[in-house]
Amino acid sequence: MSEQDDRPASRDRDERGRPRNARPRDALGRPLRYGAEAAPRLQESPFRSPAQSLAQAQRLLDAGRPFEAHEVLEDAWKAAPDAERELWRGLAQLAVGLTHHARGNRVGALTLIARGAANLAAYADRPPHRVDVPGLLAWSASVTEPASDAAPASDAAPGSPPPPRLISLG
Repeated sequence: MSEQDDRPASRDRDERGRPRNARPRDALGRPLRYGAEAAPRLQESPFRSPAQSLAQAQRLLDAGRPFEAHEVLEDAWKAAPDAERELWRGLAQLAVGLTHHARGNRVGALTLIARGAANLAAYADRPPHRVDVPGLLAWSASVTEPASDAAPASDAAPGSPPPPRLISLG
């Protein structure tokens, strides 16, 4: 039986009629064949404060779940006021960069981490929500430098950089 034969007859849609992807996904967000068992997913939250978003994303990064951290940060990006949108976009790009690294796509990972850092740079002097922008820029530079051999995190794929710290602890 081909993969197409397993597809549902109609697409899953949200309350506004927009299509949702009902296809199961693995822990790194890669699509699986229809009917396969999906990895456990983060329960959606209609609203998280910036502090809640940062704390949740940090927990997910620390647990080796960058795809889900990216989703949390992307939600914050979409809900952010205009003055903070590039901050949240940059944070989401760092997380999706880690996702690509875990998937084995080092070039894509480094590209997204560099883009994320570029979006964060404008906030270096006055970071909102205690985001450790200087620390994140240093982390990004250490990961994207050509000679970078970042130590693997315990739950990460071999050679994956350790997760960054999103907020300053001081």
